[in-house]
Amino acid sequence: MAQNGLKPSISTLGIISLGAGGVIGSSWIYTNSQFFHQYGAGGEIFGLLAASVLAILVSLSFAELSTVYPKAGGEVVYGYEAFGKKGGMFAGWALLGSYLSALAFYVTASSMLLSQIIPKIATGPTYSFAGVKVHYTELILGVLITLFIFAINYRGANLTSNVQIVLFILLVVIGVVLVVVGFSHGKPSNFWPAFYDHQAKTPEIFRFILPAMTFLTGWESIGVMAEEVKTPARKIGRIVVIAIMIASAYYLLVLLASAWIHPWQSTATMEMGTIDAFKAEGFPILGTAAFVISFLGLGTSFLALFSAAPRLIYSLAEQKILPSYFANVHPKYGTPSRAIVMTLVLVLSLGWLGKGALTYFLDIGGFLTALAWGINAFNLLAIRKKYPDLKGGFRIKHLSLPVIGGVIAILIALSTIIPGTSVSLVWPYEYVILGIWVIIGLISYVAGKKK
Repeated sequence: MAQNGLKPSISTLGIISLGAGGVIGSSWIYTNSQFFHQYGAGGEIFGLLAASVLAILVSLSFAELSTVYPKAGGEVVYGYEAFGKKGGMFAGWALLGSYLSALAFYVTASSMLLSQIIPKIATGPTYSFAGVKVHYTELILGVLITLFIFAINYRGANLTSNVQIVLFILLVVIGVVLVVVGFSHGKPSNFWPAFYDHQAKTPEIFRFILPAMTFLTGWESIGVMAEEVKTPARKIGRIVVIAIMIASAYYLLVLLASAWIHPWQSTATMEMGTIDAFKAEGFPILGTAAFVISFLGLGTSFLALFSAAPRLIYSLAEQKILPSYFANVHPKYGTPSRAIVMTLVLVLSLGWLGKGALTYFLDIGGFLTALAWGINAFNLLAIRKKYPDLKGGFRIKHLSLPVIGGVIAILIALSTIIPGTSVSLVWPYEYVILGIWVIIGLISYVAGKKK
């Protein structure tokens, strides 16, 4: 560890807000138009439900290990303890890639949302990626928002968690209102049947599990930031499971409410999903409220993942897996300052790809998330075998539960890299991006080993 270490400054409510709020992003509330059209309302909602069950099973391994090793980096530490440097690198690099995939999308997603209020933002000179235009004004604004998130994180975990608490409480209050109105004024026939007549139900549900994993990532940040939490280590495990349950329930209830209040087939033809669905049913204020959720969700996810990613880099450097240069702790703010700067560089270097890369970021993020989740189940098995008497405040009685979740997660990840199937990554773009990430990891590992 760096000489002065990371400072415990995050409250219990703060770490719950970072964990659950880190999961609840922004794009899900308006991209359900696209996903309803592609997968059917049932494909998205039931696929998200399946992914949520999987996430809860997997979270059990994180919950136990976070109480045994309440250290910065979370899965990096678990992988290192289980399988040495290669294990730490493999686990940490997968989770880091997952977080960066989401963060890169937020760079232009933030300005894209603002352009719905101020259309002039989406004017002027443009460039294109994957056939989608990105205005330079959108990119500049997104970069400025990213720099703001960077500044909050740089100045300390306490400031980050306090901002997160406020945003998360607002997010929950607005979500509850949407759910109550959606179910009280809607009807089941708007949702059912939940698929198009021509659709094969099971494949559509299965295919959506991959992007759903990207929607559900973020709760792992609790273990990643455990060293900076004032809550006793024995309680962290329960918080991990509670956070993913809160986030999953939030997603499912709000999406189902939007399909309940307005026919989902009609929502599938709209531009802004849940936002437009509530407006179409005569609730313009609630449509605006759903729009506000997208802003708040973007803020909570941006903050949480931008907090967690540097801790992964910091931990990789601490374990001498990456160059020790990144294990520096700021003398005043107690943050992994160099790792935070590196995160900024990585996010901005990907963020310019813009809205056209949404599917790429979701798919690659889902693959890396599935990989990281699966790896951790085997980290737990290896640590239990090596240290049978090592116990924290949370211990799983039925070890088969996280193992089943881990095996399923890895099978899902492996199925996506087999070309030519209905769940394959997009050729060649997603394979190229994934290959570049692997190469960067290998170069970083070799550089850290030489140091």
